[in-house]
Order: sequence, then C-alpha cells, then structure tokens
Amino acid sequence: MLSARSLFQEIIDNDESFRLFCSIAAGGESQGGWENGRIAALVPETERALAPKISRHGADEDKHGRIFNALMKKRGLTPVEVPPETDYTMLLEKKGIGLTHDRLRRDEPLTVRDIVTYLSHSRVTEQRAAEQMVMLRRYFGDDPDIGKAVRMISDDEDNHLAYCHEELLRFARAGHGRTIRRTLRECALAEIGVYRDVSLAVMDHMGRILGWSRPKAALLAAGIRALYAYERAVGRRRMVSLTMPERRDALGGPSTTAPGFA
Repeated sequence: MLSARSLFQEIIDNDESFRLFCSIAAGGESQGGWENGRIAALVPETERALAPKISRHGADEDKHGRIFNALMKKRGLTPVEVPPETDYTMLLEKKGIGLTHDRLRRDEPLTVRDIVTYLSHSRVTEQRAAEQMVMLRRYFGDDPDIGKAVRMISDDEDNHLAYCHEELLRFARAGHGRTIRRTLRECALAEIGVYRDVSLAVMDHMGRILGWSRPKAALLAAGIRALYAYERAVGRRRMVSLTMPERRDALGGPSTTAPGFA
C-alpha cells in the first residue's frame, strides 16, 4: 500500500535518494540561515529588540543545514548539487515573495514594512516546515539513525512558527493589520504553487533514482496536484490565520546546539 510513511521509508533506505533529500533540505536551511542573518543585521533602529530573535532564527536554520550534512556524512555520503527546479527558497523569491537577495546584500537598513513582509513570508513557510516535521516525527521520531535529528528540527520549527505568530500580532496591534493580511494572502497563494512545483520535481527525481513504475509516479503526481487544489480552495486558511501561541517568546534565548551532529 502506498502511504506517506512507506514513501519516505523508501527514500531514506536508498543512499542516492537519501543524499538528494538531505542535499535539498540542507541547501534550503543554509539559505534561510543567511537570509535571517542579513535581516538581523539590517533591522531598523525602532525594531532593534527584534534582532536577537531573528539572529536566533538564522542560527537554528544554519544548525539544521549542518545536521542534514552530518546525516549524509554518517552514511559516507557527500552532498549533490541541488536541481534548480527543487530550490524552494529561490523559486519563492522569483515569485516576488519575501525580501530579495539583492535587497539583503545592500547595507541599507530595512523598513518596518520590510520586517512585516519578512515575518509574513516566514509565517507561511514555517507553517509548511512545521507540518512536514510533525509528519516525519510521527513516522521516524524513534528511528535510531535519524530520529534525534527529526525531533530536534521539529522542536525548532514549532518555535519559529510561534515566534512569527506572536510578532505579527504585535505588529497588527501597532496598526499594520491590513498590510499583514494582504501580505499573508499573497505569500500563501504563491507558496502553495511553488510547493506543488517543487514536490512534483522532487518526486520526479526520486522516481528516476528508485525506479518507480509509471502508475506509481502518476499516482503520486495526482496526489500532489490534489493537495494543491485543496490548498488553493480552502487549505491555505491555516497559513494566513494568526493566533497567540502557547509558546511565548519562543526565540528569546540563544540557539540550542546539536551535539552529535555538528
């Protein structure tokens, strides 16, 4: 029977598919680490209190990238070049979502609106990341090889999502509610399209590595497109709502280390 668990188990059990999976994940996390580091450095003076939290966010993302690389190294594998059609972060940027890398490379302070844009973008993408890690944790949280990494990253992603909710609600109370609602909607609509395209591309690469039959590949592609249709219609609402999280000040301290990984 084809299930999410059996699919991921198949990917994890094969060295080549595992190497591609970890390379894609490591690349995205490292990119997120760089982006958050630059945003922390460019935070406007009126929001300097937010800089340590953004730095913590970036440090967590860097840590995740090191963890995925360490998982490969543990199996004697080296990273592979990430196919551009699977580069979630860069494809989002091409859609005009978030702050561009050109903007972040300039040594000019960001505006409050830029920070609102960054948090809105992060709220949407961290929702996706947190949900994916919850799934992996459910299936592989006790796995002797990857369970510790999955649990650690999942905890961090939950913290990131809580932080985005709390800070966006603070900005909404300060009068940015309309901008936040509009930006969240734009980000969510773009993200579900990019997620569909990246998922199809990743599954295409995995299918060729693992020798999937045409019916199996077609069934998986149909499932990805069905998820997109659902999210386009109603599922995106979970990405644009804001609720005060149970975890308050989730990024208020230093980033946790990853002993045994990096």
